[in-house]
Amino acid sequence: MSDAPKTLPSCLDAPVLRQRGQREVFCGLTSIIWLHRKMQDAFFLVIGSRTCAHLLQSAAGVMIFAEPRFGTAILEETDLAGMADAQEEIDRQVERLLSRRGDIRRLFLVGSCPSEVIKLDLAKAAERLSAKFAPRVQVTNFTGSGIETTFTEGEDTCLAAMVPALPATEARQLMLVGALPDVVQDQALDLLARMGVTDVTVLPSLRADDPVAVGPNTVFALTQPFLGGTCAALERRGARHIAAPFPFGEVGTTAWLRAIADEFGVSDAVFAAATDAPRARARRAIAQAAETLAGKSVFFFPDSQLEIPLARFLTGECGMTAIEIGAPYIHRQLVGPDLDLIPAGPQISEGQDVDLQLDRARAARADLTVCGLGLANPLEAEGLATKWAIELVFTPVHFYEQAGDLAGLFSRPLRRRGLLKVAAE
Repeated sequence: MSDAPKTLPSCLDAPVLRQRGQREVFCGLTSIIWLHRKMQDAFFLVIGSRTCAHLLQSAAGVMIFAEPRFGTAILEETDLAGMADAQEEIDRQVERLLSRRGDIRRLFLVGSCPSEVIKLDLAKAAERLSAKFAPRVQVTNFTGSGIETTFTEGEDTCLAAMVPALPATEARQLMLVGALPDVVQDQALDLLARMGVTDVTVLPSLRADDPVAVGPNTVFALTQPFLGGTCAALERRGARHIAAPFPFGEVGTTAWLRAIADEFGVSDAVFAAATDAPRARARRAIAQAAETLAGKSVFFFPDSQLEIPLARFLTGECGMTAIEIGAPYIHRQLVGPDLDLIPAGPQISEGQDVDLQLDRARAARADLTVCGLGLANPLEAEGLATKWAIELVFTPVHFYEQAGDLAGLFSRPLRRRGLLKVAAE
């Protein structure tokens, strides 16, 4: 934990402004862009429209010479009306895909719309295809529908769908849950190994045959704050969640590691030997960016569900003041430890009525506004400095070695605005 005493009262018991209206977020299909890179023997077959196909192709930026591990089975108007036998067509497409791509070990059928819209039960399709192609290929379905999921929830629905099929185990083990860039995951595993915690498994794994199992002696630590469904699925399998702040910055990373260390009986001396040096590096790196951030205000629109841990990082380690911290959903079991480290004061909001929130943002005129792509350019035109929330998902930002990079993502827009102001003068 931080060496500084915790300031009371905190945001843990702060009233939450809940609003429902028009919202500005990406749909959960976008998560396929990082999931297909993480699971190297997986293929994501999106059952959707041409719009969904264009979205994935544009978001992924796949080169024409590459053979990506995702695709779209396009539903035409007759399919959506329930007039075509889409089940037979899916079977044909899957058989054709698997005959051509022998490297696929995990096939995900991803719904881009609710079953009521596409008139197709993908759960039954996955069950039927699993029986046909097992054990060579695991077939699972989940929803990435923008009606049912927001930006990062696609990963949550994907991982939650995988949990029921995990083998059972009685082994005492730690499970790290959440997709991380390989280099960041390696850093986390190295830190845990230095602490003597070596019985570690990871969800999602790189390959289908990696030994990932779950049982009553499994404890798990989440690396992403948007995995509420996966958390519940693992608890239904008997695993136990280790509650902790998320590993952003020096304070969050230390608290996250400390919670695991306490669970596995790691001594203070061993913990210090494993973490003192990277903690010091993280502090120095954050301090450079904090020179720009200290004393500045920040306003968060709801987008990625990273908002609360990031607000804790910016207020606690970078000297910023949060005016409003908006999140699509607030899962207190997951983000409660971070809320408890944010001093009372900012407005905590859940959900969105975008017009009302825009009014609050314009009135506040924070030094930095964190929002989605659709809002950033209009707000910049109104003179507000913005940070794209999507960049915080696609950039390595977890743990000690990325702490300075994380702070830099927020300081750069302010430095750039300062330079432009000087140039204009």
